[in-house]
Amino acid sequence: MKWPVLKINKLKLVSFIYWVFLTYMIAAFIWWYVALERQNDEIAAIKFQSIQLNDATLKQKVKFIQNFQLRKTKQFIGEGLTFLFLFLVGAIYVYRSLLKQLRYSNQQQNFMMAVTHELKTPIAISHLNIETLLKRTLEPAQQNKLLEATLKETKRLDALSNNILLASQLDMGQYEANQQEIDLSILVKEIVNSFQERFPLSPCNAFIEEGIFIQGETLLIQILLNNLLDNAHKYAPSNSPIAIHLQSIDHKIVLAIKDQGIGIPVMDRDKIFEKFYRVGDESTRASKGTGLGLYLCKKITAFHNATLQVQPNDLKGSIFTVTFTNS
Repeated sequence: MKWPVLKINKLKLVSFIYWVFLTYMIAAFIWWYVALERQNDEIAAIKFQSIQLNDATLKQKVKFIQNFQLRKTKQFIGEGLTFLFLFLVGAIYVYRSLLKQLRYSNQQQNFMMAVTHELKTPIAISHLNIETLLKRTLEPAQQNKLLEATLKETKRLDALSNNILLASQLDMGQYEANQQEIDLSILVKEIVNSFQERFPLSPCNAFIEEGIFIQGETLLIQILLNNLLDNAHKYAPSNSPIAIHLQSIDHKIVLAIKDQGIGIPVMDRDKIFEKFYRVGDESTRASKGTGLGLYLCKKITAFHNATLQVQPNDLKGSIFTVTFTNS
């Protein structure tokens, strides 16, 4: 099994300790069985020695001792295999839990590195822009350009903060729902238009069916759509088109976002929805991110009793599909 996010030295150390401990315990079980079997043989030998050769019931006594010895052997084997099975089940569970905890701990460290970088960049840009505005006399056009850039970075900080806060609230079950009827068709159009303003070089081909309504939380749906679109933009060439489809099919509402990016390996298609998980290694990734976006998408879809799936695109890239039950 491949654990790309674990530090290899730590994994080797844990595996070495585990296998040494497991080998020792199995050897102890075997030694315990051998010792009991020897004791059983010695008891049987003592009983055989106590039988007189001229005893009229010699055959019956010998058979009784042999049957007793055989029953004890079967008892030792049965109890030993039972204890060994329970021990192996427990050992496997502990090992898997430990590896999972190590992987989760490493993902948290990667998250802290990523979120620090994500916070540092917009703060630095905003600081530089404001400092420039205060120290220099600029033309109105230049001032507006710096203010727009600062506002953009501020929105980026706000989105990151919202993602972190929302993830904590959903995990702890403390998010206060305010569900109402939403015109999903209009909301998707607004999100797509906002995305086009932010990324004018990434063309969006939207196919949106009119008059589609759902019961949901507007803010959560906005975060869901923004995260899916940002994810499609992040892992695709800047000029590659993104397709957004919204339609009602067989009493279900289907929202699909198709990109032409690098795609997702089969082994990572379930893991990408885990908290803090990102494909690849933190030191080799070129794309920005914290590993919360798709995790939040999964949480938000579950919050709305919907499903979120990822499939490979026919051309290249991925298709993320959200399916709402139209009730």
